[in-house]
Amino acid sequence: MSQIIWIARHANRLDFVNPDWFLTAEKRYDPPLSEDGFIQAQQLAKRLKGEKIKHIFASPFLRTVQTANAVAEALELEIRLETGLSEWLNPAWMTEEPEKLSTPELKALFPRIDTGYTPQIAAKYPETHEQVRHRSAQTARCLAAEFWPDDILLVAHGASVLGAAMGFVGDIAKAEVKATLCSLVKVVRQESQWLLELKGDTSHLTTVEEVVRFV
Repeated sequence: MSQIIWIARHANRLDFVNPDWFLTAEKRYDPPLSEDGFIQAQQLAKRLKGEKIKHIFASPFLRTVQTANAVAEALELEIRLETGLSEWLNPAWMTEEPEKLSTPELKALFPRIDTGYTPQIAAKYPETHEQVRHRSAQTARCLAAEFWPDDILLVAHGASVLGAAMGFVGDIAKAEVKATLCSLVKVVRQESQWLLELKGDTSHLTTVEEVVRFV
């Protein structure tokens, strides 16, 4: 039997398009998608519509939930919020632990969220680059094992996309995966071996960022 783990980075975010948004935002470390980000999310959903994904897991940040929701609508699936896929809680980027919408608040906006799901792994501020990679790698492996042999989609952030991929294929992912906005990584399990089939595919997008930004 085989299993496919899809790993997507969220689509474009409002503060990338309008940096001044950050200056007055109530939750400045939890920006929504930008206008073109919503288009990218729909393009991702169209790309995945024909796949046999059974479960969707998303980081609890607004931009990842919005991206996951587009796919969940297309595939008619629930969304499970997984803190182990969260943004890198880097103190160089964030002066304090990021304030986000609560699960009930997100549920009110996105009815497909499964509020009965318990996250596998916590994300604790502050954390190092090594810690975010370890956390997201462990999360991805746990989810793959718990939901074996179903195909699953993980919607995460630049650093946690890389970490999740490294959880299956090790340092190959660090060297080869390009986690651009709304890109797709595909990891396939054949017997006991994991194979990296897509390394940050953006062929489903009409616009692609030229420089990978993790901030």
